[in-house]
Amino acid sequence: MSRLPWSHLLFSSLFIFIVSCEYNSDRHIENASLEINNFSQTISADTVDRYEVVKTEEEWKQLLSSGEYRILRGRGTELPFVNEYYDNEKEGFYYCRACGQPLYSSETKYKSGTGWPSFWEPIKPSVVQEKEDNSFFMTRTEIVCSRCGSHLGHVFSDGPEPTGLRYCMNSQALIFKEMDLSSVDIRELEVINVE
Repeated sequence: MSRLPWSHLLFSSLFIFIVSCEYNSDRHIENASLEINNFSQTISADTVDRYEVVKTEEEWKQLLSSGEYRILRGRGTELPFVNEYYDNEKEGFYYCRACGQPLYSSETKYKSGTGWPSFWEPIKPSVVQEKEDNSFFMTRTEIVCSRCGSHLGHVFSDGPEPTGLRYCMNSQALIFKEMDLSSVDIRELEVINVE
């Protein structure tokens, strides 16, 4: 009986190793795809159950400008100091740009010096939701609209009294409607049409 040369044994072992790695890799890719699909279905079901206003990403893209979409649906941030409502001092209310829900009053807006429109509280706690945001190697508290889940900005604990909070919002996530606050009951504010 003849013996196989050492190089043949090494080549055969290497071939078997590569084939088995590819087979396992394909199985891992298959499993990962299944996990991603299951995760996407979970997110979709969760979103449907959680928010009153639900749209497909294509519908959001048709409703919003590219900048608004990047911020509201992509959790982006606009440039400081050069955005529309940073230095707006008019009297009125700020609404969610994505769904029209009333969010903030000009009575609670203040100049924070950060370059974004800042408020010390929303018109009522139920109009916004807090989420943990671990992007950019830090932990922050993201603020989303409770009606459609769109990203509005972040809240920080360095604001003025009486709350000590700074709701730092993106102008492109908001629509401002000028009005005389003395003639409006906040409890009677309605959703505005954004389409």
